[in-house]
Amino acid sequence: MTRRIIKISFFFCFLFSSFIFSQKIDKIEVAGNKVFSESEIIGWSGIGIGSKVIPGLIDSVKRNISFAFADRGYLHPRFDSLKLSYPKDTSKANLLVALNEGEPTFIRNVEIDSLHSADSAEIADRFVYLKGQVFNKFEIERLISETLSYYEEKSFPFAAVKIKSVFIDTAKTDDEYFTDLVLEVSYGVKSRIDSIEVIGNDDTKDYVIVRSARVEKGEPYSQKEIDEIPKRLNRLRFFEPVQTPSFYFNNKDVGILQIRVKEKRTNNFDGIIGYIPAANENESGYVTGFVNVSLRNLFGTGRELAFKWEQLDRYSQTLQLKYLEPWLFGYPFNIGFGLYQRKQDTTYVQRKFNGEVSYLATEELSASVTFGASSTIPTASENIVSTVNNSSTYSIGGNILFDSRDDVYAPTEGLFFLTKYSFNTKKFNGVIAPGVSAKQTFQKIEADFGFFVEPFLRNVIAVKIHAREMRGENFEVSDLYRLGGNNTLRGYREDQFLGNRILWMNLEYRFALAKRTYVFGFFDTGYFLRDANEILQTPQTSAWKYGYGFGINLETGIGVLGVSYAVGEDDTISAGKIHFGLLGGF
Repeated sequence: MTRRIIKISFFFCFLFSSFIFSQKIDKIEVAGNKVFSESEIIGWSGIGIGSKVIPGLIDSVKRNISFAFADRGYLHPRFDSLKLSYPKDTSKANLLVALNEGEPTFIRNVEIDSLHSADSAEIADRFVYLKGQVFNKFEIERLISETLSYYEEKSFPFAAVKIKSVFIDTAKTDDEYFTDLVLEVSYGVKSRIDSIEVIGNDDTKDYVIVRSARVEKGEPYSQKEIDEIPKRLNRLRFFEPVQTPSFYFNNKDVGILQIRVKEKRTNNFDGIIGYIPAANENESGYVTGFVNVSLRNLFGTGRELAFKWEQLDRYSQTLQLKYLEPWLFGYPFNIGFGLYQRKQDTTYVQRKFNGEVSYLATEELSASVTFGASSTIPTASENIVSTVNNSSTYSIGGNILFDSRDDVYAPTEGLFFLTKYSFNTKKFNGVIAPGVSAKQTFQKIEADFGFFVEPFLRNVIAVKIHAREMRGENFEVSDLYRLGGNNTLRGYREDQFLGNRILWMNLEYRFALAKRTYVFGFFDTGYFLRDANEILQTPQTSAWKYGYGFGINLETGIGVLGVSYAVGEDDTISAGKIHFGLLGGF
């Protein structure tokens, strides 16, 4: 009989406990608060609407709120009422928190032990304003963090600031509570970078990484400089996103800076080749497509070589070759060369050679001197009157570049600014059109600006503005800038508009799926102006255009591939254009 009663008792206890634990908090009410808001106190409690009622809930809420008050300097709160009530709906429970926050505790005195005389004024000034302030844990931790950063820049990376003692005066003086705070500074060993260790680079030479990191053996330790190293190495585009290097002492007390990298594919080949058969007996078939070869870390030395061929149709073709020699003779000078040939329809063939010598003043700022020569040769044809003249053009100019982006492919913060200027002399060869001067000069002014900000985690706003202008008279078609396509104004054909003055802006909202993979929506707008040409008797033309759409940038084995669907100003949604672009190129 007794055993049966025990079993029945356990059964009812189980039912009762199941009923209690199935109840959920439906309403939380806070009363008596004056300094802190109701939402703050509810947040500190550790529960919310929908939380289950469990044993010990009241004690947990009281403990959490008391600790939160103590962290903010209120060491003497009082709970007048802390209870659960149950309305008619037995599956719900209401929580009432009635309290008195009490008086705050103020810091009466701050002492710092083991402080070197050279730092006493600097460090003491950081903490002196705490006197008379509320004993707030977060403010004290902030000042300690600032102090540690100060010592890191003084080459003490292992410095520590400890709270040695906290004396709380429990006797209320003049209706206020006071506390005395004693801190202790431990300096550790003054450090310098005696050795640099690079890990993870199978192809890239150590010296390429070290020189790009802008650190040298023997220099004093600086955390600020070390924090900048990932940004500097990411600009090389040789590695996966680089983490902050570590610093340690080996068993011989040698200070070692360890840079760890993970190489990515830097030598890319992509392209597509097609054959268009003849449409009739009077013409032959032709090859179309493109080939893009990019060697961005040649033999692991940081040298870059790129080749690009593109056949748009039967008559239009582009060839391009580029080479970059970084850090000439070990000095911060880059030198680059480029060859370019464009066959435009049946109108002309244009060949260009350009060179650039850049001085890398800092990791963010550089200046360049540019020079170039080009020739334009009209295509001989009995049936077509050429709109360009046979000419040679020579140019000289300069660039200034500022780039503080944290990543080249997918920046989340920073600025990009590039401005270019060139003075060009054009000389016409052979027979020229009536009224055309045998020699002309014109100027080119170009500017690119980019701004990147991350207002929320994984959300990035990117604003890019570009401007191009040629100053002179009677420009030929071969001289003009081209607008439209994936790299300028999306929603339009590649190089659809020509002008001696163009301006375009790209506004993107990006959501990151991975470090260098993101989806985005965009709005592009662009303007072109083509001045009237008295020789060719063409009128002035200009227009504003815009395009919008969405896309995705994917980090792949051959680089960062961008794909977007764009709708132009006069297009319907179904008549949009798909743009492809490889950001991994040189």
